[in-house]
Amino acid sequence: MSVRDIEVFRVVMNAGSTSKAAQVLGISQPAISQSIRKLETSAGLQLFQRAHGRLIPTEEAQALMIDVDRLFIGMDAIEHRIKSLRQFGTGRLAIAVHPLVGNAFMPRVLAEFDLMQRDIRVSLRVQSSREVHQEVSAGLCDFGVMADEMPAAGLEHSEFLNERGVIAMPQGHPLARKSCISARDLANCEFIALNPEDSSRRRLEVALDSAQVALNVRVETAYLHTICNLVLRGTGIAFINPLAAIDFVGRGLVIRPFELDIRTRSLLVFRPGKPLSDTARQLLKVMRIQLARDLEFTRSYLSQ
Repeated sequence: MSVRDIEVFRVVMNAGSTSKAAQVLGISQPAISQSIRKLETSAGLQLFQRAHGRLIPTEEAQALMIDVDRLFIGMDAIEHRIKSLRQFGTGRLAIAVHPLVGNAFMPRVLAEFDLMQRDIRVSLRVQSSREVHQEVSAGLCDFGVMADEMPAAGLEHSEFLNERGVIAMPQGHPLARKSCISARDLANCEFIALNPEDSSRRRLEVALDSAQVALNVRVETAYLHTICNLVLRGTGIAFINPLAAIDFVGRGLVIRPFELDIRTRSLLVFRPGKPLSDTARQLLKVMRIQLARDLEFTRSYLSQ
């Protein structure tokens, strides 16, 4: 079983036909078909059904594709690292973070860190927590920050953020007149939620089930930044980490305390046995200072 045959298999699966795969790889259709037959023979599996000159993936092919994608994600990351080393050398940092931290918080941190003065280049990768775990495990970044929905198995880790969630609403919303939002207040509101697999969404729904309150979810999305934009435009209200609201409260977003203590947690993750550079440690220090400032700002806002 050769890596080339696996690569051909992946391109065929993504392209949907041997003719398109041949165009992508710059080889003939017969060469594509031969490579697929070799892979099937080597694996002892039928990966495609042949019908009217078309290749139709079997269930075995779909299952294999999951692991093949994992392999090539790692290969793509290695290629990215080689290009970065060739262009920048080692005077750089690579950081993988989940969207809550990456979309607004890290830009504030990097502005404070003064990259130009330090002559440092940064690769900031805003990814899912699963992808952050994969990048750190493979040693492809200096450190990562991920949500606690993803176990930190195999990595050194410490808590970075553990903050009580708040309710966000547009200016002028009836709930904006309240000093604290109750679970019952959510029952009759259009709601914008994180995707069901998000740990804070799951905690919210468990707590609301106990209070016998059902959410009227109008929109689901993976990103708090998107949720804040939707709230700002009057699409609904939302339960968010207050860190996500900082760039929006001056533009008409209102946040209020929530009576239920539901937490959002983020973990700093490191590859075991890979010591941090002085630059990475300095950046982590600035991240913690900025986090303290941001949380002080939101707590001050909520106490008004």
